[in-house]
Amino acid sequence: MSQINTDKKITVLDAPSNLGLKPPAPGVVPGVYKAPWALREHRLVHRLGAVDAGVVVPPRYDATWQPGDGVRNGRAVADYAVALAGRVEGIWKDGGFPVVLGGDCSIVLGPALALRRTGQRFGVAYLDAHADFRHLGNSPHVGSAAGEDLALLTGRGDDLLTDIEGLRPYVRDEDVVLIGVRDPEDLADIAGTGLAWVSGAEGGLELAGRVLGDLPFWIHVDADVLDPGILSAVDSPTPDGMTADELVGVLRGLLARPGAAGLEVTILDPDLDPDGSQAGLLADILVAALT
Repeated sequence: MSQINTDKKITVLDAPSNLGLKPPAPGVVPGVYKAPWALREHRLVHRLGAVDAGVVVPPRYDATWQPGDGVRNGRAVADYAVALAGRVEGIWKDGGFPVVLGGDCSIVLGPALALRRTGQRFGVAYLDAHADFRHLGNSPHVGSAAGEDLALLTGRGDDLLTDIEGLRPYVRDEDVVLIGVRDPEDLADIAGTGLAWVSGAEGGLELAGRVLGDLPFWIHVDADVLDPGILSAVDSPTPDGMTADELVGVLRGLLARPGAAGLEVTILDPDLDPDGSQAGLLADILVAALT
């Protein structure tokens, strides 16, 4: 795969999966599957001047999971990763730069699988309030993939998700940089792993430069990296997050690197944003960063 950056045609692909999250209440499915629609309502595709690549429809959400059942919706998450990987590969083949609208964090398995299939070593810039690093080495049981996806990417967890197509691990610990991670429990989870992290925007680009070097890399953006004072429509809002301007600055810096291979945005829940203002803010951030 040749280097990909935003000189390529921005191509928007919807990945409205909520498979990686637990129900927010009994009998209620997570509302993050509506996020691509909410962002499109703010004319995101038009404002980016982007190609519209449509949608990868996710499998059905199973709300009957209980501890001991393995990863919630595990087979569906794995199948969706394969489908999403194929669509991302298609965008690259057509000369596009994929911007994937999720959905929950487990969608990162799709682009990671697509990059791993190239046979190249690659990196991940992980912008998130949480490390999403739960696995049986630090937790009594596995649960929802959205709380485990960075562990899964680095080969920790159920073979069903860590070893798709025999490609485990998708990314090496030393090729991951976490920017904005600040939840104390998550910081404890990654202690001693060698994963590079910074809790805010300051120093993030410098650290990313050291970690990523000349590698192709994927950018993961969880909306909870922003401070809940400006965006709270997420499942786990965490204090002391980035401002909108800080996030735009970090994204611009990452996107300017020649190895940038694509970007995804996750975890915005329109059910928690009834007037759509927070979706509007996130759309504005993406437009400012990508144009």
